[in-house]
Amino acid sequence: MIIDQLVPSSGPGRLREGRKEIEMQSSKISVQIVSPGILSEDTLMLGESHLKKWQIPQGQTVQLKFGAYRDNVKVIPVQRYDGMRISQALAGRLGLHAPCTLRMRYRRASRQLVLGPLIGVLVSRDYPNSPDRPFGSITSFCKELVDAARIQGASVYFLTPAMLGGSVSRLDVWVYADGWRRAKAPAPDVVNNRLTTRKLENKTSVQHFFKEVKSRFGTQVFNEKFLDKSEVFSALRKQPSLGRYLPESHLLGGFPMLKSMCSRYSTVFLKPVRGSLGKGIIKIVRLPSGGYAAHHATSLGTRRQQFPTLLKLYAAISGKLRAARYQVQQGLNLIETGGRPIDFRALVQKNGSGEWIVTSIVARIAGGQHFVSNIARGGTLSTVREAIAKSNLAAGRQDASARLRTAALQIAAGVDAQIPAHFGELGIDLALDTSGRVWLLEVNSKPSKNDNTPLSATGIRPSVRVMLLYARHLAGL
Repeated sequence: MIIDQLVPSSGPGRLREGRKEIEMQSSKISVQIVSPGILSEDTLMLGESHLKKWQIPQGQTVQLKFGAYRDNVKVIPVQRYDGMRISQALAGRLGLHAPCTLRMRYRRASRQLVLGPLIGVLVSRDYPNSPDRPFGSITSFCKELVDAARIQGASVYFLTPAMLGGSVSRLDVWVYADGWRRAKAPAPDVVNNRLTTRKLENKTSVQHFFKEVKSRFGTQVFNEKFLDKSEVFSALRKQPSLGRYLPESHLLGGFPMLKSMCSRYSTVFLKPVRGSLGKGIIKIVRLPSGGYAAHHATSLGTRRQQFPTLLKLYAAISGKLRAARYQVQQGLNLIETGGRPIDFRALVQKNGSGEWIVTSIVARIAGGQHFVSNIARGGTLSTVREAIAKSNLAAGRQDASARLRTAALQIAAGVDAQIPAHFGELGIDLALDTSGRVWLLEVNSKPSKNDNTPLSATGIRPSVRVMLLYARHLAGL
């Protein structure tokens, strides 16, 4: 889970730079929907200043583009007016149901008037019988996206895998217009994939949707796939500069590999390759008195079992190991406070220039009865500075935060370079050992947003603003 307002690391200057670069490419314009009979479907009215700025031919036909929608329209200038007026019929085809603010640019070579960006957010499920909270715990996040899009001059809608399967050029979606409602809209310029399970992501309808909107409309889909732990570590090992962040880690192939790792390290972790929220993690500790202890992460705390030999321990957990693929990872001597391990979650996003920035870093302190720091397992959040001040870090306190940021950016760039998929934001879990060395624990391609994540003082979190800036960058608006 990400708390964006804790330790924002990109700085407002970087956000302003991204906004400024995009705004030079487009105009922000208010769009009014006029009553039937005033305008025909193939005509729109545009403030004269915009026609002059963009050199749009008056009274001539140009192509209007909004997401996947493309059709010819005639542009009529309006003096002493700074917006755009369209008919109700045209608004319906665009999927617009209320006055709004959008970005506009004119491509003279192709005589194309582009409105947008139109952003689709793919979420796991909806609850049509709960009109005030149609997306359950993430409804607040969805409304926050709507509000941020209105400020930046974008249009955002939401859809679920269950809403796919028909035409990809005209979709069933959820929009917000004085309340949540179902509507029809063109396929978007950009899709943010926020599906929370691999089962949903791998559905035929979802994969068909991704393939079709990319190939037919040039739609950009980001965070298009889940990552698993072995995939990430294998990919990052290909870049020698990242080796210093990677604990020794292997896909568990059987007892000989576990025995080899336990002979080199007094503590190792077994982690489900596709696990999340600390589920299924087993910590194996070689005991000074002989034998081994297995610590299991559960929702109620840590369950401990002791075995005289590693082979007996392996036999006891072999059923769990057969049920899922596991990664065996070197145990680390993490910094802690009051005996509770500390790790760090960095939210790394691409900004309005398409560059990786660190939007936030938070420290996560494991709960009293847990060895994992996930909030779902009783962990608590802290600022990086406070956590380090309270920790047993022996060296490197002054620049620890900067080194965490540097590692997060380098790892994000490594994922981008080595894994063939499009990512726009990553949750990167890092750790510090007591000597001050930075280690990578995990990379999450679906950082969560829900009602338990407080809003910023302005009501819109930095991560939401940056996500929209990146979507505008992808759409060229």
